[in-house]
Amino acid sequence: MPYGTVSQPAAVPSGPSESAPLLRDDDADVDQGGPAESEPKEPTRLQRVGSSIKAFYDKNLGLFFVFIAQMFASIMAMTTRLLATGFETKFHALQIIFVRMFFTGLIGSLYMWYKKTPGFPFGPREVRGLLVLRGVAGSVGLFGLYYSLSFLDISDATVITFLVPTLTAFVCWVALREPFTLHEALAGLIAFVGVLFIARPPFIFPPKHEEGQATLSFDTFGAGILPPVEITPAERSIATACAVMGTFASATAYTTIRVIGKRTPSLVSVNYFAAFATTLSCIIILVHPDLHFEIPQSPVQWALLLSIGLSGFLLQVFITEGLQREKAGRATNLMYTQLVFALIIERVVWGTVPSGSSLIGSAFVIGAAVWVSIQKRKASSGTDAQQRSQVPDEERRLLEEERP
Repeated sequence: MPYGTVSQPAAVPSGPSESAPLLRDDDADVDQGGPAESEPKEPTRLQRVGSSIKAFYDKNLGLFFVFIAQMFASIMAMTTRLLATGFETKFHALQIIFVRMFFTGLIGSLYMWYKKTPGFPFGPREVRGLLVLRGVAGSVGLFGLYYSLSFLDISDATVITFLVPTLTAFVCWVALREPFTLHEALAGLIAFVGVLFIARPPFIFPPKHEEGQATLSFDTFGAGILPPVEITPAERSIATACAVMGTFASATAYTTIRVIGKRTPSLVSVNYFAAFATTLSCIIILVHPDLHFEIPQSPVQWALLLSIGLSGFLLQVFITEGLQREKAGRATNLMYTQLVFALIIERVVWGTVPSGSSLIGSAFVIGAAVWVSIQKRKASSGTDAQQRSQVPDEERRLLEEERP
């Protein structure tokens, strides 16, 4: 019979026939409202384990991305130090900056051109001055960090970057008239004392060696891949001063980012940073009589130089993905793992461990940074959603601790 019609039999057959098939037991259960199909089945043990793994994955994927980003940041620091000290051909910090930021700017420009990012490449007219300031300040901050790596240990240079939260609060107080609390001022003083322990200036920490003799910045601890780098107390003090100058410039750049806000896509701000860093480093190298572009002399040097650009790009990708998925507090705390990577790298590559004064100074600086972070989180507990919606650049690891 055709579908959609119903036939009424004249009489119910008394026995089974071809036109009235017998009901199976499971059909009877359904007709009688039995539990066979209506009640949900209990998940198996394998399903419960799978659900737990998926929940853990969803909850901690952002932290994993931040962790990987810190690994690439440490790789960049190691590569910079190797190129500046590990070969007969020494690469100046400006050339390393040129290579890294050229890659960042090229990849960023191609991405924004492909995605037709609004405001690309110059941004809205009303914030172009701020974007220029962000680019210049970020370039100075990057130079301070990279130059310090020529003379400071990776862990010491990394610790000094943790001054950024306190310095940013101070810059915001001066430029934006935002409150600068007593806790922040005290944390800044503690961090400054920590920097003195790391720098070990001769007028506070008299050298144990004769004047003019180089001293090792780390205590040796067995053989590494390369011999420890020797520097004089004066070189260490100058490098520390450059690192502090760099963190102050970075704090200025972060303050500028906050003033710009959402008036332009964050990638446009990153592109200004990359463009100014590339251009300024190139001009200084070409103009300065004692500087010139070095050509890598071996495949290892080519690989290290190119890895800086790749590591910088991957750092940008992972820190962006991580901070978009994760709460600012958890992500920022995990960023201190970069110091652990730095210590491992120093031990494996150069066979050295931190001196006692460096450990004391690191404890002061990190303790002050964590204290400032905790105080700010208590004062502004409702800003996580706004912070996660922004796309940060690779130098923004402590911007998450600033005020809204």
